[in-house]
Amino acid sequence: MKVKSINLETVCGIKSKLPDNHMLEIAFAGRSNVGKSSLINSLADRKAYARTSGQPGKTQTINFYNINEMLYFVDLPGYGYAKISKEVVAKWGKMINNYLESSKALRLIFLLVDIRHTPNKNDIQMYNWCRSYGFNPIIIATKEDKIKRSQKPKLIKDIKQTLKVEETTPVITFSSITKSGKDEIWEYIDMVYGNYNDDIL
Repeated sequence: MKVKSINLETVCGIKSKLPDNHMLEIAFAGRSNVGKSSLINSLADRKAYARTSGQPGKTQTINFYNINEMLYFVDLPGYGYAKISKEVVAKWGKMINNYLESSKALRLIFLLVDIRHTPNKNDIQMYNWCRSYGFNPIIIATKEDKIKRSQKPKLIKDIKQTLKVEETTPVITFSSITKSGKDEIWEYIDMVYGNYNDDIL
């Protein structure tokens, strides 16, 4: 899919009512500073539409990006940032939980992890959370350009074993610098988009 237009249509804070969207929703989850905004920018062929920051914990809302008036990219708040108060973390958790539970248009979740680090307890919790709502997240291992090619098989195996993913769950390595993995990610989005529209026709 060629992205001709992208519009930050809805921004939902802790007290906001979630939109009742009818177009397909694709959600992006991951710990703070894992590269969600960079991935969204890359997929949309934009340099800096989704705001990126070197400061972890910056995304504190659920952001709905309208893509081509055809589907939504949903950027969920980054988790696991130590300097955010436990009270705020709990509210973020409730907000994400409410979205996963109530969205009627969500069909695919990409869970981003940093390929350089073993998934931590927050990543495991998020993966299990998604599974509990009937989703089988596709794992995106970001920052591929930061490792040697020879390291990749071992690091992917570590991610799979730590998260205890389903045997058929894809793990896509991605770099916002080289754009590796971008086409593969779009293949899954296009497939889900086609299936979603077939279902509602």
